[in-house]
Amino acid sequence: MLQHFKTAIAGAQILFVAFGAMVLVPILTGLNPAMALLGAGIGTLLFQLLTRRKVPIFLGSSFAFIAPIIYSLDKWGMGATMFGLFAAGFMYFVFAALIRWRGLEAVHKLLPAVVIGPVIMVIGLSVAVVASQMAMGQAGGEQVIEYGASLALACFTFAVTVLVAVFGSKMMKLIPILIGVATGYCAALFMGMVDTAPIAVAPWFAVPNFVSPEVNFQAALFMLPVAIAPAIEHIGGIMAIGTVTGKDYAKDPGLDKTLAGDGLGVCVAGLIGGPPVTTYGEVTGAVMITKNSNPVIMTWAAVFAICMAFFGKFNAFLASIPLPVMGGVMILLFGTIASLGLKTLIDAHVDLMRPKNLVIVSSVLTVGVGGMMVKFGSVAFAGVGLCALLAIFLNWVLPDRG
Repeated sequence: MLQHFKTAIAGAQILFVAFGAMVLVPILTGLNPAMALLGAGIGTLLFQLLTRRKVPIFLGSSFAFIAPIIYSLDKWGMGATMFGLFAAGFMYFVFAALIRWRGLEAVHKLLPAVVIGPVIMVIGLSVAVVASQMAMGQAGGEQVIEYGASLALACFTFAVTVLVAVFGSKMMKLIPILIGVATGYCAALFMGMVDTAPIAVAPWFAVPNFVSPEVNFQAALFMLPVAIAPAIEHIGGIMAIGTVTGKDYAKDPGLDKTLAGDGLGVCVAGLIGGPPVTTYGEVTGAVMITKNSNPVIMTWAAVFAICMAFFGKFNAFLASIPLPVMGGVMILLFGTIASLGLKTLIDAHVDLMRPKNLVIVSSVLTVGVGGMMVKFGSVAFAGVGLCALLAIFLNWVLPDRG
């Protein structure tokens, strides 16, 4: 009994580590945070089912889909966006089949670092404007919170998050976003910028509002290429946790099974109205620090996440977080995502003096940050999806010359 209790506590700690990033995605995109918790919990359990509970990872909300979700919601609405996210899960099955057929080398050949790096950079940079607007207290181009107070609160939240990320303890460095948001929220309460009335009237127990997908193949075609980056991120996550635990999960249970498990989680999240899920590096860090790699702790974390999805007051609390608090965190967060893309290029020693590499990186960054859209009749490609297709095409047709 004591051992089960210790495992449950370890699971609660994992959820705490993943929590800040997990609920940030729905808050930024306008989705329901309760559905993010529910989708993460169910997605993790399904992943464990397909991998026979051999891999100690937790699936949480994917940042790669933030900009595409914002665009899709504005273009096609909630139901169509959920169908697009559901369809995006099938990209994982495509990669799983490719790996099972030709091995991991086939994926690396199709998606080398010069393709993945700039696409990841676009994921962060394409929503940089949103971060700045929220930090200034703006929403939809309008000033909804007083500028001076908003900027002061955003700067304070940003400063706390940076200090924790740079000078915090090993455990604190795993949750800088959570600490930053919590501190910023307390400051906002002191400044009188938080409306606590909705929290007081919210019920303790509340069934989340499920969103039914609406078939829209245009939204699906828009979302499919977006899944390329997080699918590759998944492979990296599996390799990373294998390094921490000293086990080769690429062989047992196999990358094809882990990708299929992650893809199934993405599909389910889209069906219920939550953001897509992906492997969390924060959780890998927690496993490394605690030395506890028992996959059962991820089961407990998933169960706790599902339970919290039905906690009405908690979800009302999340909805009460002021825009500048989230903006202050986003300034660091989105820049960090772009930096990871740059790190991908550096780690792979991509030579930008080679014309082919320079053309791919330059074109992808310009198209992605510039907001270009390509239309074929009623079908449109934009954002991360367009960038991914462009990078793959250029890498395929351009000769590799010095």
